[in-house]
Amino acid sequence: MTVTALKNEVICFAGDSGDGIQLSGSQFSLNISEHNEVITQPDYPAEIRAPAGTLDGVSAFQMQFSANVIHTVGDEFSVLVAMNAAALHCKIGELKKGGLILADTDGFQSKKLALATYASDPLNDGSLSEYRVIADDYTRLTMQSLSHIDLPSKYRKRSKNFFMLGIVLWIYGRSTTATETWIEKQFSIKPEVLEANILALQAGFNYGDTTEIFEESFHVESAPKTAGLYRTISGNEALSLGFVCAADKLHRPLFLGSYPITPASEILHTLAKYAHLGVKVFQAEDEIAAACAALGASYAGALGITSTSGPGLCLKAETLNLAVMTELPLVVINVQRGGPSTGLPTKTEQSDLLFAMYGRNGDSPMPVLAAASSADCFDMALEASRIATQFMTPVILLSDGYLANGAESWRVPTLDDIQFPIIKQEQQTENFQPYSRDPDTGSRRWVIPGEMNNMHRIGGLEKRSVTGETCHDGENHQQMTLQRAAKIAGISRFIPQQTLTGTFDDQVLVLSWGSTRGAVLSAVTQLREQGMSVAHTHLRYLNPFPENLGELIASFKHVLILELNNEQLVKMIRAEFVIQARCITQVTGAQFKVNDVMDSICQFIEEIQ
Repeated sequence: MTVTALKNEVICFAGDSGDGIQLSGSQFSLNISEHNEVITQPDYPAEIRAPAGTLDGVSAFQMQFSANVIHTVGDEFSVLVAMNAAALHCKIGELKKGGLILADTDGFQSKKLALATYASDPLNDGSLSEYRVIADDYTRLTMQSLSHIDLPSKYRKRSKNFFMLGIVLWIYGRSTTATETWIEKQFSIKPEVLEANILALQAGFNYGDTTEIFEESFHVESAPKTAGLYRTISGNEALSLGFVCAADKLHRPLFLGSYPITPASEILHTLAKYAHLGVKVFQAEDEIAAACAALGASYAGALGITSTSGPGLCLKAETLNLAVMTELPLVVINVQRGGPSTGLPTKTEQSDLLFAMYGRNGDSPMPVLAAASSADCFDMALEASRIATQFMTPVILLSDGYLANGAESWRVPTLDDIQFPIIKQEQQTENFQPYSRDPDTGSRRWVIPGEMNNMHRIGGLEKRSVTGETCHDGENHQQMTLQRAAKIAGISRFIPQQTLTGTFDDQVLVLSWGSTRGAVLSAVTQLREQGMSVAHTHLRYLNPFPENLGELIASFKHVLILELNNEQLVKMIRAEFVIQARCITQVTGAQFKVNDVMDSICQFIEEIQ
C-alpha cells in the first residue's frame, strides 16, 4: 500500500437529495478542519422533492482542503463519490482526468440509468476509461453490516452515507473518532440509529483498510496555524454571530424580523438559538412585516436587523425608504440568489447590486457593503452594525448563496480581539432638537421613546431641518435631501482605504467585489507568479466607495471588472470615475473558476497589446 503525500485535495460527494450527501460532506469537512485549511460548498437541488434518481434531484457537496492558505473550493476535484447514475452524470465533467470515482452500483440499476439519461451503464461501457473507478454495491454491504440490528430495512439503508464516509476517511488517513463522537451526541435519543450509523462508519473504514482494490491512500500535510480555537463556519452562521457580538458591544438587545426565504433562512434559524443572550427573533407573515418590525425595534432602541434574498428585498423597499426618512439604524442582509423573480433559489449570483443602490423612490441613498468570504461575513456584520448606528441610517449588507451555504476554516476571535468603536451620544434634557446633526458624522441622535423632554414626531413625511416638525416646504426638502446624501457620502472618511495586490506599475488592474474575491485573487496571484503585469483590488464597500479608490483606479490605463451578473458594478465604476472599464460576467448560478478567470485576464491582455 502506497501513501501519497499531497499539499491540497478537492473532493465531491454527490447523490440523490435523500442520500445524506450534505451530512457526509459536512462531517468529513469537520474532521479534516482539525488539521487543514478547508473551504466547502454544498450544491442543493433547485427543485423541491425532485423524483429520486433524476438529474434535477442531485445533491452535491464539494470541498478543498490544504496545507496552505486557500481561497476557493477548487476548480476540479480528484475524488468523486457517486451514489447513483444521476450524480455521476451531473458531476463527471468536473472530475480531473485520472481522478478516482467511488460508485455505488445499487444506484446504477437499469431504471436509474434511464432516469439519468444513460443509454448504457457507464461503469461497464468503457466511457470512464480516463478515470480510476472503484465500484461496488455499497448499499448491500451497508445492509449486511447492520443485519443484526433490529431496524426496518429502509432505516438501515439510510446509513450507507456513513459507510461511504468511512471509506473516504480511510483513503485520507483520518480517524473515525471525531465523527463517532458527533453521532453519539446527535442521535443520543435514538440508540438504534446511533448504533447503525457508527457500525456503518466503521464498516466502511474497514472496507477501505482490508480491500485490496485500493492501491494507495493519501495524506494532506497539516496546515500551520496560529494558536487559538478553530472551527468551520458558513456565511449565514458568521453573519448571525457577528450581529450577536455587535449587539453585545453596543449594549443593546438584538432583534431580527424575518420571513423565511432561501438561501437566507438559516440566519433566522441560527439566531433563534441565542434567546438566552437576549436575542429576539420574529418570524413575520411576509417580508414587509419583517422589515417594519425590525425598524420598530430600532426605534425602540434595539439593534434591528432583517434578512432576506432578492425578491424579499423588493418588498422591503418601502420600509427602507421609511428608515431613510426617519434616519433610524437598520441592517438589511440580502443573501443574493439567481433572479429575477423566483429564479434559481439555490444558486448564487450578484445581481442585486443596482437594486441595492437605486431601488427606492426618491433620492434615498444608503450604505451598501458586501462580504468577501464566508468568514468575512462575521466582520462585515459588525461593520454594517457600526455604520448603521454611528450614522443613523439603514445599511444593506450583501452576501450570496455561495458565501451563505459555503464554509471555511475560521479562528474564533475573543471579545478583546473584536474592535468595535462606539460613538456615545449624550442625552439632551434641554433644548432637544430631533434633527440637529453631529458636525463630524452628520447623523442625528438615537432617541429612545420615553426619554425625558425628548419627544418628537416620527414618520414618513418630510421633517423640518433641526426642529423635526412635518414640513412641505420645497427649500427645506432640498436642504434635508442634501444633508442625508452628504451624511452617506461622508462615511467614506470612516472606512478603510482601498488596498492593492501588485504595484501601480502593473499594466492591468483587475477589480472584484463580494464573493468573487477567492477566485479572482487566486487567479491574479498565479498570473503574477508567472511574471504577468496584473494587479488586483477587491471592494467590500460599494456605497460610498473608499476615499482613495478614484486615485487608485486612475493609476491604471486598463481596468477589468469581474462579477456574477450582467454588468452592474462596471456601470457604477464607469459613471463615478469616467473610465472605459471592461467587464467579464457570468450568470450560470455558480462561482467563477480560477482557470477561467486566468484565461479571461490573459485574453484581455492580448486584446489591449
